[in-house]
Amino acid sequence: MAMQHQPFETAEGHSVPLVRQVSVFLENRPGQLLRLTQILDEQDVKILGLSQVDAGDSAVVRLVFDRTDEALEALRKAGFAVHVSEIIVVRLGPGKRAMMNIWSVLLMAEVNVAYTYPLLFLTAGPCLALCVDSAEIAIDTLQRRNFEVLGEADLEG
Repeated sequence: MAMQHQPFETAEGHSVPLVRQVSVFLENRPGQLLRLTQILDEQDVKILGLSQVDAGDSAVVRLVFDRTDEALEALRKAGFAVHVSEIIVVRLGPGKRAMMNIWSVLLMAEVNVAYTYPLLFLTAGPCLALCVDSAEIAIDTLQRRNFEVLGEADLEG
């Protein structure tokens, strides 16, 4: 059985709702994404978000799952090279300016967004995965402005 992942905690004892993102390194050739998704499907792991970056002969696929521990175990067992990092997941508010509002709040806090991609199939509604240069500042700023920042436990199910 996979180990349950606990929320990250700051030195001051505050829980920081970060989400683990898994980067998978693939050969840039036909069928690799199918193989990856079949392995996850066999373990009943749902892909909630995916972003692929071409790197010539290879590709880096960034993924967010509903069951990260199970996904990691299956991918490693299948021989994939993986890297785990932490990202922020923020729920998009209503209206056509939802993303613009997030970017404005982060700009006021001088937080840089390295990359972002949408998450799908969440009961919380439309969300964005954000890789930022200062997660704690970004989360604090977003929460103070009433944005919902989701933790890994919010993605399960």
